[in-house]
Amino acid sequence: MSTAGSKQPTPAAAIDFLMLLQQLKLTKRTGWVRRNVQGPESIADHMYRMSMMALIATDSSVDVTRCIKMALVHDVAEAIVGDITPHCGVSDTDKHTLELRAIERIKDMLGPDTVAASEVESLWLEYEAAASPEALLVKDFDKLEMIITATQYEQAQPGLVLDEFFKSTQGRFKTETGKAWAEELVARRLRSAQEAAEAKAGGAAEGAKEAEAGQEGAQEGAEREAKRAKTDA
Repeated sequence: MSTAGSKQPTPAAAIDFLMLLQQLKLTKRTGWVRRNVQGPESIADHMYRMSMMALIATDSSVDVTRCIKMALVHDVAEAIVGDITPHCGVSDTDKHTLELRAIERIKDMLGPDTVAASEVESLWLEYEAAASPEALLVKDFDKLEMIITATQYEQAQPGLVLDEFFKSTQGRFKTETGKAWAEELVARRLRSAQEAAEAKAGGAAEGAKEAEAGQEGAQEGAEREAKRAKTDA
């Protein structure tokens, strides 16, 4: 716990919190585990790329620094409760309650009178409520990071199709940045699928030609053998 009236957690409180964050590095994202993705990302992996999205976003209507902080905080409760998805059989209300309790534990861990504890709590509540332009943008980044990851898993694992992740985000982007980045990603995925289909069709056609040539060669060889046998006779 911090000392009364202090703005910074005590060294012990800071280390306790940082040790807790290890769970975000160790816990794999539930959606990918459920789909048997090879080498699925951790919660921390997801949060890091979201933070980089916020860093490079050029939307002048938002506070970029606040977006970065919000991306870093938005899933921090999962260090305690884990990655709860709609497939886990937990209602949205119960999920929110569990995560809110986790935030309260984290606040107590850091010291309820510290600036850090107050900021973690306010950023998380703002994100959950989608109560600001920053929260709306970070929520778009949350969905966008998921489908970027899905695209890369499809590319890395031939035959893996993760359409449900894309369908779950359709029509749900709220910001111009989110919409534009998602449109670019979906267009790239479509082009990649078309190129793969064309390559497969081209390979099949080439294989058919080779098979036909092989059959013709075999037929010619058989005819030569038949002529030779007739001559020998």
